[in-house]
Amino acid sequence: MEKLRFEEINLSEEIKKAVSAMGFEEMSPIQSQAIPILLEGKDIIGQAQTGTGKTAAFGIPIVEMCDPEDKRLQALVLCPTRELSIQVAEEVGKLAKYKKGISVIPVYGGQPIDRQIKAFKKGVQIVIGTPGRVIDHIRRKTLKTDNIKMMVLDEADEMFDMGFRDDIELVMNRLAEERQTIFFSATMPQEIVKFASRYQKNPEIIKVVHKELTVPKVEQYYFELKEHMKTEILSRLIDIYNPKLSIVFCNTKKKVDELTTELQARGYFADGLHGDLKQPQRDNVMAKFRRGTIDILVATDVAARGLDVDDIDVVFNYDMPQDEEYYVHRIGRTARAGREGAAFSFVAGRDIYKLKDIQKYTKTKIGRKDLPTLRDIEERYTAKLLEKIKQEIDNEELGKYEKFIDMLLEEDYTSFDIAAALLKFYMVENRLEGHKELDMVDYGRTQLDATTRIYINIGKRKNVSPRHILAAIFTEVNIPRKLVGNIEVYDKFTFVEVPGEYANAVVERLNNKKIKGIKVKVEIANPRTK
Repeated sequence: MEKLRFEEINLSEEIKKAVSAMGFEEMSPIQSQAIPILLEGKDIIGQAQTGTGKTAAFGIPIVEMCDPEDKRLQALVLCPTRELSIQVAEEVGKLAKYKKGISVIPVYGGQPIDRQIKAFKKGVQIVIGTPGRVIDHIRRKTLKTDNIKMMVLDEADEMFDMGFRDDIELVMNRLAEERQTIFFSATMPQEIVKFASRYQKNPEIIKVVHKELTVPKVEQYYFELKEHMKTEILSRLIDIYNPKLSIVFCNTKKKVDELTTELQARGYFADGLHGDLKQPQRDNVMAKFRRGTIDILVATDVAARGLDVDDIDVVFNYDMPQDEEYYVHRIGRTARAGREGAAFSFVAGRDIYKLKDIQKYTKTKIGRKDLPTLRDIEERYTAKLLEKIKQEIDNEELGKYEKFIDMLLEEDYTSFDIAAALLKFYMVENRLEGHKELDMVDYGRTQLDATTRIYINIGKRKNVSPRHILAAIFTEVNIPRKLVGNIEVYDKFTFVEVPGEYANAVVERLNNKKIKGIKVKVEIANPRTK
């Protein structure tokens, strides 16, 4: 199915304005298929991975169909974790930005319940929450379900894996008969299909099927970093690799404009390309890129379609693409006509899941690289400079410059001082001194995937299973599910592996909390003995 542009479907001006402000140019495959059906009021079972744009696929119809005059709850979205609840609420909030009177709030464990109750009293039309906290509100009668018109289960398979099936069932049984029910899941096991059939009416099945694509032979690497580090790391990589031509891909028009301005301010010959540019402007940018007047093109996926330039050395994924197919199209811009090429992807936060999906889809291993440090750039520049100096000395054509050096030597400056000063001028001219130190500058060199074992004093004798442990962790701690490692349940205790950066939070927030009604003690486990 062809991807639609947002202008091609019947959306309100407020939604169009919000989508434009967010910088999106066209719908992802799941959005193209789901939005028109949901706007007709039909039920859907959608199979789509995280990072395919599914939040907007149900978020746009929810906001579009909400009545701002009615202050009662009209739409409920259940998510497996507090992290996802916050993320979904933020995106739906952005979609509702220009539709005055619409209130969106996330509700999850770990946040003071009084604050959530206060918000409900003011009137909330859209709630995004975790099953446990939503049920808590239902039982307190602070969340009323009788007026809910749209019910969404986001990442249904994750919630079932975490043992939330009974909780979901309790919520579903409280809803009015006349409603729209939407299930989204990365996988579609029979258990979910059977469960959905009890609560949906003639649902449309939507599945994002990827085309078989040939992955170009390009060196592919990724850098794990924080969002605020991206521009500095991009600058370092450009200065280290010094590509003749490069393309930097961003997901939105807004980011293209922002990054282009930042790069130009740092002295790079860069320009932007996106769908808001008129054809003469686009032609002008492309002409400059082909001539080499600019050597960095910052672009969206849509704007880069049909780009036919053979000399592109490096492609940078400044933003990870929403769709795996986009990744293949992006990296295919380099290594043309038998040339070598490289693709570098910036992975921040939940992007690590997109990276895994891309590797699975492309059947390609994308190698992890350490973040380039200031020392790396200095070493690269110094090596290049020393090579140039040796060549010039060997050429023996320095006569007219030697007299300037003699003048400085006569004034008691040493040859060492003169060489150091000239080196400084060279470094400044070549932007080296413009690089900034970063918070956690060696972030890329740390073992982000190093795990810490947590000890919990409850086990099989109390009928505890891994899903009970998982559910307790996700209720209390803002940690992505896929980052929780092995869970070893013994008779009287349990060991859980979590990334080192989350270990203290798990201990602090889970200690003295109840698992299966029993208060537990939680602490960092002793290291494994070899």
